[in-house]
Amino acid sequence: MLTDVDRAHLRRCVELATEALDAGDEPFGSVLVGPDGTVRFEDRNRVAGGDATQHPEFAIARWAATHLSPGDRAASTVYTSGEHCPMCAAAHGWVGLGRIVYASSSAQLTGWLAELGVPPGPVRPLPVTEVAPGVAVDGPARGLDEQVRELHRRLHRG
Repeated sequence: MLTDVDRAHLRRCVELATEALDAGDEPFGSVLVGPDGTVRFEDRNRVAGGDATQHPEFAIARWAATHLSPGDRAASTVYTSGEHCPMCAAAHGWVGLGRIVYASSSAQLTGWLAELGVPPGPVRPLPVTEVAPGVAVDGPARGLDEQVRELHRRLHRG
């Protein structure tokens, strides 16, 4: 169940996703919140430069591995506009980050892209729990998921 604090962090993720889209990138944004409730790191998608691994969730995993203790990583929460792709879910699991909270699910995104006639990507969109089964996951967030849907519609329909 999502709290008001969760929804506030998810709104920031949607803002970051909007910033990414406005910069000519795919609309994804993520925030890492430490165990004390402090925002430790945030980023947006940066794949437009040609490196398809430049996802914000992957950047969070790399940052956390360098800057946080294993205990702090496990007690932290990653908020994101869209459920982690398998690459990012694996990085999350390997680094030992805690809970993931997302505004929209991979299943929702897959459906939206199919409706828009966008061909599937090169990696199957598995749920986080299939890639990193020990990670606690919450989402989607009603209302915010529709905002994310609109960002993807803008990306693919202009």
